Amino acid sequence: MYLADSRNGTTRETSGTAAAAPGSIRPGRRAAVPGTVLALGAVSLITDVSAEMITAVLPLYVVTALGLSPLGFGLLDGINNGVGALVRLAGGHLADGGGRRHKVVAGLGYGLSAVCKPLLLVAHGLPVISAVLAADRTGKGLRTAPRDAMISLATRPEHRGRAFGVHRAMDTTGALLGPLAAFAVLRATVDGYDAVFTVSGCVAALGVLVLVLFVPGRAGGADTAPAAARPALRDSLALLRRPALRRLTLCAALLGLTTVSDSFLYLLLQRELGVPAHLFPLLPLGTAAVFLLLAVPLGALADRIGRRRLFLAGHVALLLAYGLVLSPLGGAPAVVAVLVLHGAFYAATDGVLAAATAGVVPAGHQGAGQALVGTGQALARFVCSLAFGAAWSLWDARAALAVTAAGLAVSAVVVARVLRTTEGTPEESDDDRRTGNEVSG
Repeated sequence: MYLADSRNGTTRETSGTAAAAPGSIRPGRRAAVPGTVLALGAVSLITDVSAEMITAVLPLYVVTALGLSPLGFGLLDGINNGVGALVRLAGGHLADGGGRRHKVVAGLGYGLSAVCKPLLLVAHGLPVISAVLAADRTGKGLRTAPRDAMISLATRPEHRGRAFGVHRAMDTTGALLGPLAAFAVLRATVDGYDAVFTVSGCVAALGVLVLVLFVPGRAGGADTAPAAARPALRDSLALLRRPALRRLTLCAALLGLTTVSDSFLYLLLQRELGVPAHLFPLLPLGTAAVFLLLAVPLGALADRIGRRRLFLAGHVALLLAYGLVLSPLGGAPAVVAVLVLHGAFYAATDGVLAAATAGVVPAGHQGAGQALVGTGQALARFVCSLAFGAAWSLWDARAALAVTAAGLAVSAVVVARVLRTTEGTPEESDDDRRTGNEVSG
């Protein structure tokens, strides 16, 4: 009922703002966080419960039940993540052009991932498992940019940081509940893995249903607004000619090249700070809990002080986390401090980067713009994971992290200098103010 009321409220607000001045919108929570954002947050929450149920058991299932080596699983996961990052470009491009395209493409992505969950019941060989995981990553890649575009178009420019913070907080709630649900299913059933895959598929189908029923077809305007022609592929790629977007993409990629993957960081905590093996599965929950608590307040802070500035500050928090791991400190306090800094890093960068991207991309290219920046960052992080793994093998964990930390410090200084050259306000170019007027006025 709450989602239905939120959706109806969003439709009325959006329809009314199509003909009203920006100042005619009443200040308050509903103006800052439209019902469309809450509905998409609910979809992400449900979908993340499903996805994290699989993520929590898949490494053990593949290694112990199917006999794949840990190195083989790491390579498989890395390749599939790379596939998802590249597909994100296609999803963003296909979704642009107005009308219901954003919702349709996002729905295809959510639907594809939902279908993959029960397929794991019959996937017993490495080739089949690889195909199913690749299809699941393809679905994630398809839906990410259209979803973020819908959030951008439904929200007034000055409130985008908060809106993305609310969405990411709801998404992270699902990330917290997923492993707990998988643990409960494993404890309550005999055929544990099959039961997890079955329940995960049902939950994913529920997420698709919520998307279809409660997310408006046109987040950026009234449902009667005509659809525009879809931009040509060369127009989408030409967005990188825009100085503000090019700078943001390069900065996100440069910092991504020195962002160690979560799995490696948790392994470092376990080895360097003495985390007991039986507590290792709780480390991701610590990061997610901090992310959940800080996503909304830091999103609102980004709206006030500047999203690029907070994005850079988030990487400074990550650098401090690296420093703590490398320091002689140990024990529970150091582990908690690292997890707090790691969660703060995500809260200050994940949704904040999407909000910053929305500020430098025209309304008709929101999907492609989000895809370009997100793909650049994802591919850079993938390269960092490969390089960090190689450095760990050649030297040792501490040496690999020390080199990465030094690289992050240099990257942060370079990014700070690059972002100083941005003209106008910290967040909005002239195009952002114009597209903001189209959306909210």
